[in-house]
Amino acid sequence: MHHVRICFAATAVALLLGCSESPAPPARQPETPPAPVTGRQAFQYLYGSSRIWAPDSMPLTIRSLHAAGVTSGKGTAGAWEVVFVSPMNSRARTYTWSAVEAEGLHKGVFPGPQEAWHAGGPNQPFSPALLKVDTPDALDAATKSAASYLSKPGQRPVVDYLLDFEAATRFPNPVWHVLWGGTLSSAEYSVTVDASTGKVVGHD
Repeated sequence: MHHVRICFAATAVALLLGCSESPAPPARQPETPPAPVTGRQAFQYLYGSSRIWAPDSMPLTIRSLHAAGVTSGKGTAGAWEVVFVSPMNSRARTYTWSAVEAEGLHKGVFPGPQEAWHAGGPNQPFSPALLKVDTPDALDAATKSAASYLSKPGQRPVVDYLLDFEAATRFPNPVWHVLWGGTLSSAEYSVTVDASTGKVVGHD
């Protein structure tokens, strides 16, 4: 009888200890850094939302943006801005996509306010079917064309991208402007690449 009580007591202690032990917390997974995307990827993210706003929505311009904490890669950026227009409603709306929440940017797809728009300006809307060349390929073509500029000593500015379609110019299709630094007016060097064919059509 005494032996039975000892066994019972030992079992009770074992059960008590087992209940008091909490399970080990799961190992914390390292956070994946926010990934930049290409111009065409960003456009695809935003185009569907713009069609909900206006069924006849068409792109007017596509522009890369810098997002704090996101490292740009080959032909990619941490944020993008696309201006869409609705010829039927004579309205324009700017949409952004960002990999992170940052100053002036909201993570993911974000529609801006609507504005009045009228056809006839320097930039014209274009069919998304004409956007066949993505920014990594545009960068490849531009880099080959800019060999003399890139071979000079010194550090080069970050590459920016701007796509537009000026029907009044000699370019029959929308074009990617691959910009070493800032904007069309402030870039150290720029190369213009046809967004439908991938051919270099200008440089400055």
